[in-house]
Amino acid sequence: MSTEPLTLSISGLEVAVVRKDIKNLHLGVYPPDGRVRVAVPLAVSDAAVRVAVIGKLRWIRQQRAAFAAQARQSEREMVGGESHYVFGERRRLSVVETAGRPAVRLRGRGTLEIAVRASSSPDERAELLQRWYRERLREQAAPLVAQWQTTLGVSVSAWGIKRMKTMWGACNPDTRRIWLNLELAKKPLECLEFVVVHELVHLLSRHHDERFHALMDEHLPSWRSARGTLNAGPLAAEAWDL
Repeated sequence: MSTEPLTLSISGLEVAVVRKDIKNLHLGVYPPDGRVRVAVPLAVSDAAVRVAVIGKLRWIRQQRAAFAAQARQSEREMVGGESHYVFGERRRLSVVETAGRPAVRLRGRGTLEIAVRASSSPDERAELLQRWYRERLREQAAPLVAQWQTTLGVSVSAWGIKRMKTMWGACNPDTRRIWLNLELAKKPLECLEFVVVHELVHLLSRHHDERFHALMDEHLPSWRSARGTLNAGPLAAEAWDL
């Protein structure tokens, strides 16, 4: 059970507050722009939320400053020489003309080749690359989802990949369905595993409570490091966060 989010202005910060059936208050600062969100027990008052946030102002500002300094990619124009990431590896885009079927390939250790017709537009090239990312992400995610369902003793009704502007992953414990953000195809594989495990653990513990963190610590002790890598990597021109 949870209430609709509300926004409080606290010491110049816009803070999203969500009341849930949980025992403890959880405060988070999220990339890319330092969004502040607080999940609190149902009975906690707005005044208590204000006190908690004010007590963490220094830490909140430190986190927001770190996100502000984080590297960001410019808008991709899909031309030769651009940098693109494939599972954490930086690759230089090479655009070649073809009369055949458009395709995307990895060449050598540092090239991402996209073969397209001469008349192709940047949007068409981007769409082709997005389809390729989706296929590669599904290849990598499928065995991880299968493995971790067995390890955790859970099962999903379905899982999928989609572009999401507010989360790296999502889980609906009621329908037992999980989603993975397509942008994970650009992040190191340990980040993908972290998100998979994170979402599957939500089938055992709905909220980010003590049990949730204990399960993450038990099954994936390196999860905090992977989360740090995920949130510290270069951000796309669009905003993504977990």
